[in-house]
Amino acid sequence: MKYTQLGRTGLKVGRLVLGTMNFGPQTDEGDSHAIMDAALDAGINFFDTANVYGWGENKGRTESIIGNWFAKGGARRDKVVLATKVYANMAPDGQPAWPNHDKLSALNIRRAVDASLKRLQTDHIDLYQFHHIDRDTPFDEIWQAIDTLVQQGKILYVGSSNFPGYKIAQANETAARRGGTIGLVSEQCLYNLYERRAEMEVIPAAQEYGLGVIPWSPLHGGLLGGVIKKEVQGGRRTSGRAADTLADPAARARIQAYEDLVDKHGLEPGEVALAWLLTRPGVTGPIVGPRTAEQLDSALRAVELELSEELVAGLNDVFPGPGPSPEAFAW
Repeated sequence: MKYTQLGRTGLKVGRLVLGTMNFGPQTDEGDSHAIMDAALDAGINFFDTANVYGWGENKGRTESIIGNWFAKGGARRDKVVLATKVYANMAPDGQPAWPNHDKLSALNIRRAVDASLKRLQTDHIDLYQFHHIDRDTPFDEIWQAIDTLVQQGKILYVGSSNFPGYKIAQANETAARRGGTIGLVSEQCLYNLYERRAEMEVIPAAQEYGLGVIPWSPLHGGLLGGVIKKEVQGGRRTSGRAADTLADPAARARIQAYEDLVDKHGLEPGEVALAWLLTRPGVTGPIVGPRTAEQLDSALRAVELELSEELVAGLNDVFPGPGPSPEAFAW
């Protein structure tokens, strides 16, 4: 595994982030533990989760699975940079949140941290991430709550997720004005070959303020993982974002062009998509969410994959980015 610093911090993390969203809903606890063991053996030290993972009636289940894995010992917790998130309504799907049981009020942050620590069976969270912007809570209140938790030793660093560029700026300018607060150190955003809008504002803001960029959905819901080839071979049925996109003939043609380009170079689509993200400025490492050990092995190969200039140029032809900011939208 290759390592890098998380943004402007001294924290050293692997170039792949183990995403755990499938642990519970799609991967049972035993297989989840096996995947985490394999990831640690491969040198992956950065694990990402969220308090809401488990979904439906089982929100929090994923954190509990990770906590049970930590409880097995073997220095598992000491070797992991643990990231989780706060914001979501933790009531079962379809039920409204009780007042102050979601979003980023100081009260909910305090409550959510303690609940996550209990499920995770640990005394601290290394990276505590805001899962979404809260339009109702001022950053002065948010940072006051965070400062208290840092002083208590319950969290070490703070990151954002799904923030627009202006909110990254607002958050860190408020932190700087307060003094003594390091501010956001990472941004977890939707970013991949197919979806490059983050290059317009989010990634420039993250770079300006020294945030590490952690792309989620690096294969765009499986769309960049050889989905057409798998269809032809009678593999796993396409669903979700990938199926919706392939229903558009123009989008399907782009994905076919991508798979043909990658095949021409004798490579696997999913591995190329991950390797491309690792070449992008500001990217710490993409989140990979394997359902099986085989998927983890494929992701690990991407870290060592060197993309030729010809291939990178071809990828940009198939999936052109928006261009530099502000030129991309100003004229």
